[in-house]
Amino acid sequence: MDANETVCHCMSVTRGEIMEAIKAGGLKTVEEVGEATAAGTGCGGCQSVIQEILEELS
Repeated sequence: MDANETVCHCMSVTRGEIMEAIKAGGLKTVEEVGEATAAGTGCGGCQSVIQEILEELS
């Protein structure tokens, strides 16, 4: 997938921004990603994609 792809449309957060936050902060949960990037904190529709990214990077 493209790092420039918008994962969270509510908060305009890209896949690359999420991946960078996970790596830099050692994030392990969707909630931690939300705290760091605001992704998944709007409608919540992207939380499953955030979980997939977490699993890919673990």
